[in-house]
Order: sequence, then C-alpha cells, then structure tokens
Amino acid sequence: MSANVETVTIKRMSKEDIDGVIAIEEKAYGAHHWSKDSFMQELSNDLAWYYSLFNSDGKLVGYAGTWHILEEAHITNIAVDMDNRRKGYGEALLKHILDDCYKEMIKYITLEVRASNKAAIGLYEKYGFTSFGIRKKYYQDNNEDAIIMWTKNIFYDEFKIPFESNCQKLEKRILVNE
Repeated sequence: MSANVETVTIKRMSKEDIDGVIAIEEKAYGAHHWSKDSFMQELSNDLAWYYSLFNSDGKLVGYAGTWHILEEAHITNIAVDMDNRRKGYGEALLKHILDDCYKEMIKYITLEVRASNKAAIGLYEKYGFTSFGIRKKYYQDNNEDAIIMWTKNIFYDEFKIPFESNCQKLEKRILVNE
C-alpha cells in the first residue's frame, strides 16, 4: 500500500451525525438544503440507506443517501464538505452505495444531477451511469434542469468490469473502513 493512501470511515448515518450533515448541506446547497427533520425522517425510513464519511482525522466530511425499492436504488444525495472536495470522498461514497446494491441484489441505480454539475456528471459517467432524460426546472433555487441518470444492470459484465477497475484505482488513494 502506498504512503499516500488515506484511510476514511464510512458508516450508516446516525442521529448524532445530523448536525454535521446539515453543516455540509448548508454550504453545498444554500437556502434550499434539506432540513434536520428531513434527515431524521430518512433515518427512520425502512427504504432509506444513509451513510456518513469521516476523514482520517475523524471529522465528518461527506454523506450520501439512497432509497432501495425492489430491484432499484435511487441516490438521493451525495455531498462532500466544500473544503474537502477533489480528494475522492464522493467517489468513495458512490462506491459504497454500489457495493451495498450488489449485497442487496439491486440491479439498477438512478439519480438526478444538476445539469451544471460537471464534476458529479463525470464521476457518475465514470461509474457507468448514462443520461436518460431531463427534468426541466427541477431545482427550486434557480430552476435549473436535472439530468436523469441510470445504470444498466450492475450485474452485467459491461457494468461490473469497469466498476471493479475503478474500485482498484480508488483503493490506491483511499482505504475505507466500515
């Protein structure tokens, strides 16, 4: 293992994480962020799977959420603290979501992403998501369009082989403790 590998921890989000999550939300999304009550409700939703990411110093720096419905997962959000972007944390959260989808036998994953969020779109495309349409004026803060993205069946080699390759590359930069 390289000396440049950072160890992070990803765990199921707990009520104790919510204040830190809200701090990230406020910076990332401004006035139109999710409320504390929204996250508290998600933690009691049987379909919702939420995760917190802690850096090597033990600081909460990112989070992600999905809904698992039958054979499909819908990514509700992935966000990383503004001061900790471009370190691979968002990618580690996405990989964690995909790993859980494999464990839960979920075949398809979907999400919406701001049309202007080129970094996120690039990450999703790297991990096998493709655009399947637009939700016009989806975002309330500025009426920006959302790109709807889906995966093909994640158990098919055309998805799984590139996914495994991306995971190997990520693991040279970030080691995830669970």
